[in-house]
Amino acid sequence: MENSSKQWRFEGNKRPNSASAISVRGVLDLVIGNLSTDDLRPTIPLGNGDPSQFACFRTSTTAEEAIVDAVHSAKYNGYAPTVGVLSARRAIANYLNRDLPYKLSADDIYVTSGCLQAIEVALAAINRPGANILLPRPGFTFYESRAAYEHLQVRHFDLLPARGWEVDVDAIEALADDNTVAIVIINPGNPCGSVYSYDHLKMVAETARKLGILVIADEVYGHLTFGSAPFVPMGIFGSIVPVLSLGSISKRWVVPGWRLGWLVTSDPNGILQKSGIVESITGFLNISTDPATFIQGAIPQILENTKDDFFSKVIVTLKEAADKCFDGIREVPCLTCPKKPEGSMFVMLHILQVKLNVSLLEDISDDLDFCMKLAKEESVIIVPAGMAFGMKNWLRITFACEISALEDGLRRIKAFHQRHVRKQ
Repeated sequence: MENSSKQWRFEGNKRPNSASAISVRGVLDLVIGNLSTDDLRPTIPLGNGDPSQFACFRTSTTAEEAIVDAVHSAKYNGYAPTVGVLSARRAIANYLNRDLPYKLSADDIYVTSGCLQAIEVALAAINRPGANILLPRPGFTFYESRAAYEHLQVRHFDLLPARGWEVDVDAIEALADDNTVAIVIINPGNPCGSVYSYDHLKMVAETARKLGILVIADEVYGHLTFGSAPFVPMGIFGSIVPVLSLGSISKRWVVPGWRLGWLVTSDPNGILQKSGIVESITGFLNISTDPATFIQGAIPQILENTKDDFFSKVIVTLKEAADKCFDGIREVPCLTCPKKPEGSMFVMLHILQVKLNVSLLEDISDDLDFCMKLAKEESVIIVPAGMAFGMKNWLRITFACEISALEDGLRRIKAFHQRHVRKQ
């Protein structure tokens, strides 16, 4: 029997707990925990952007065959170089060069374990004592949780719903000071479904240059656009301002579980090399994990041989789902969508209010309460944006699922509204 008076010198590290409290995963776990075991209907997952579970979003046979070929070759059973397998880096550079006015080389590419590790590397590379970073609100919360873990100070600039969730450029200049090192731009937008124009991105680049800060361009949803605006990579403006471009095959190829991403130094002027950022990136990767070597080995075949008809099918499916979601939400009086989504897999909804902080719904106090009760009563999972994205009384829905599941979810949300609507 262990002596109960023994004093042990270790205890749990609380930093990961506090950081994960502001993550989408942490928020979704909270909502999912409120599901009723008495409801025998299938749960409708409108919270997480992972459509791979649905047959209509199955990845291309080219990608699947590339994995098989890489494994059968027996060339990719060992450790990969710190910065990634050379053939993968060359293929990623060639893939990105299709949209750029200058040429990237393999030396500009760092292969990561999904886009999440690319974010970790980027924030670690730019961090220094007292530094701060500008993050969008709403934005992908992993930046906030990772910054908290790194003790990197955060300042938020607003995205403007009345202007299609564009960046409030004037606010950026007011927020920045001598310790500001970078600004994060997510395009196409998560959680807003926005797609930025060439002119707007150029304005952001010129503002960042004026402030002497770099741009971290999160383009994990690159090319997943289905509105009037095409996808414009931030790297186009690399000659104006240094850009760390982040991406992966997770979303466009619908394989988030394959965990293959990249960080790219889009910087034809070599400023990131001179400032030591490149050295910091390599240093962090030296003490970090690598994506599976055989996935890296499959990348050239995946990027070079996937046919356009696969991408077109995904876009058509997303557009149909986005239209269905937007039209369905308009039938729920307590919710409004300020802009129809044009990219990514998400849309932001506002819970309409009457008077000050009084919801149109009976017994619903805020967005978290809405999501918790919706999960319990209707087995529909959506994200409360107040807790997850700093946007009180907003919700985030993903429409990247089977149309039948989306329609069922929208019917349940409408029924939930009718049951809770405040009597006049």
